Amino acid sequence: MSIRWVLTDEQWAKMEPHCLGKPSDPGRSGTDNRRFVEAVLWIARTGSPWRDLPPEFGKWNTVFKRFRDWVKADVFQRLFDAVSEQPDMEYAMVDATIVKVHRHGQGAKGGPSGQAIGHSRAGMSTKILALTDALGNLVKFVLMPGQRHDTKGVKELIADVRFEALLADKAFDVNWLIQELDKRGAQVVISQMPRRRAPLEIDREIYKWRHLIENFFGKLKEFKRIAMRSDKTDTSFAAMIYLAAGVINSR
Repeated sequence: MSIRWVLTDEQWAKMEPHCLGKPSDPGRSGTDNRRFVEAVLWIARTGSPWRDLPPEFGKWNTVFKRFRDWVKADVFQRLFDAVSEQPDMEYAMVDATIVKVHRHGQGAKGGPSGQAIGHSRAGMSTKILALTDALGNLVKFVLMPGQRHDTKGVKELIADVRFEALLADKAFDVNWLIQELDKRGAQVVISQMPRRRAPLEIDREIYKWRHLIENFFGKLKEFKRIAMRSDKTDTSFAAMIYLAAGVINSR
């Protein structure tokens, strides 16, 4: 079977120092980290069950256990940070997208309410709330149950992040966020709700660039395991997002 590799040599050179099982790590016996990361990317791209992992990547159960070890050690977030360039924060963009939860993604201990899974019009779903830079590259994200309003995670998302302007659609036209941006001295580029008595004037030319965050979500959902969540835990699902977004950011 012919396997299509995803990572370039340049991407891997940035990731490699942050992996577990390097020769410099005492007590570690992990081998061929690049093949392992490619195995996780194969799962993320195809949306296949771990049991269907091609034998070229090794025994599926061994690869899955290694994946969970890396998840617990926050390795995938470090890989994301390693390949992502310094963000262009001339302005930032915030938006959310809903993904359906496959039945394989249900059944975690504690029930779905403890795993950012909820009931929405789409059924069992998870919402990915993302903050991107001016180029549409991911900076941060939070996971929420699908029925949660888009603005619920924004305070956490923008905490300690500096930007000159914030672009968002009318779902984010709420008073507390506009007041927070005014306090920061950041330009408000948020489409106004029709019910506002005195709508704010926003820069329509800058607002046109908001399509870049929608483009990012489109690229992210090319990874089928993210387009339909198949991971039971938030930590595993977030790891898939970090790895996919790292590849997108560094293309």
